[in-house]
Amino acid sequence: MASIVNTTEEEPMLAVVRFTAELAWADAGPEVADPEVTRLCLEAQEHILAGRWLDMASLMLASADLLLSSPSRVADKDLECVLSVICSLVTKAGSEDQALQITNHICGKLTQQPGDKPALRLKVLFSLYNLLPSPYGKAFVYKKALELATAGKAAEYIIPSFKNIDSFVSEWGIGNLEQRELYLAITSILKDQKGMAKEYFNFLNKYLATFKGSDDESATIGDAKEEAVAAIIEFVKSSNLFQCDLLNMPAVSQLEKDEKYQLVYELLKIFLTKRLDSYLEFQTANSALLKDYGLVHEECVTKMRLMSLLDLSSRCSGEIPYSAITVELRINDDEVEQWIVKAIASKILDCKVDQLNQTVIVSWHTERIFGMAQWHGLRTKLGVWRGNIASAINTIQANKVTEEGTQGMQGLMIR
Repeated sequence: MASIVNTTEEEPMLAVVRFTAELAWADAGPEVADPEVTRLCLEAQEHILAGRWLDMASLMLASADLLLSSPSRVADKDLECVLSVICSLVTKAGSEDQALQITNHICGKLTQQPGDKPALRLKVLFSLYNLLPSPYGKAFVYKKALELATAGKAAEYIIPSFKNIDSFVSEWGIGNLEQRELYLAITSILKDQKGMAKEYFNFLNKYLATFKGSDDESATIGDAKEEAVAAIIEFVKSSNLFQCDLLNMPAVSQLEKDEKYQLVYELLKIFLTKRLDSYLEFQTANSALLKDYGLVHEECVTKMRLMSLLDLSSRCSGEIPYSAITVELRINDDEVEQWIVKAIASKILDCKVDQLNQTVIVSWHTERIFGMAQWHGLRTKLGVWRGNIASAINTIQANKVTEEGTQGMQGLMIR
């Protein structure tokens, strides 16, 4: 198998052109191949001397076509080396626009035949990403990497980067529409990934949050209905999600008046604002709907009991009688503590159990919806804490002044 062996001080770009040209013309015999290889090398040299980096990129990519279309003819390390040298052309470009043109050419080649060595192609795209100084260029390359990972069925190679998306978006400075496209592309990748339900739900949220409900979006917000439904079902289905902001998102609230999806919205409303009895009524009337969306009744009851316990925590001013829990959760007296333990284990409740008085004393609980009312409540609490701290500081200072005055008087008396 042919391999790049660097035995001279030849310019790396010329070495790549020579290497790819020799491979391309190898079957033609030396009489035909040698003049063609020489011609391509001379042409490349002229581009380098004249600083025509876009022309150089076109020449190198044309020469590298054989390697990309027939990757078995060259070792992976050599293919990666060739492509990395081509990518380095963006650092030589005379302007940002020229660098973006070169980037576009490279991405066009790498995203063709995505099923051939997708991992290597993605690795090269990430190298190209790191070479680009332009935030726009970085965003463009990342989008191409998403497309390649999807088409090449190589999601596992790009999913680790999703944890950095927030910092990427900040760095790129992309607008709301571009963010929407990005989040939708990521949800498409995560949708069928096992063990990624939480991440899938988070990116569905990010996508849906890009719809602000403005008049400008009236023609496009309807496109988000299926994702809105998917987010609702993921939330209801999840055993570790007890809070979300979906209910008042314009992309989700549009379902309330949608003939096809209004019952799904009603289900979300039940889980976020109502109690177990409301769910049981809904299930009795719509059991087929729940099955169609893959929801298991017993699991929904379990979650709804925990949600009802959160509702009690909000309504009972921090102290919940056992009797109220048995009624709301529809359980026996001897099951109360079992459900309290389950809530604590789910990290949605912090409390103490007073077995003697048959009460649960709640010190903290998760709010199912954290909207404006909850923010106002938090502001009030912070105000009270601030006042208490100020009062404590004033008391300490007053005691200190008194103590210092007493010590001063004692000093005078001793003299």
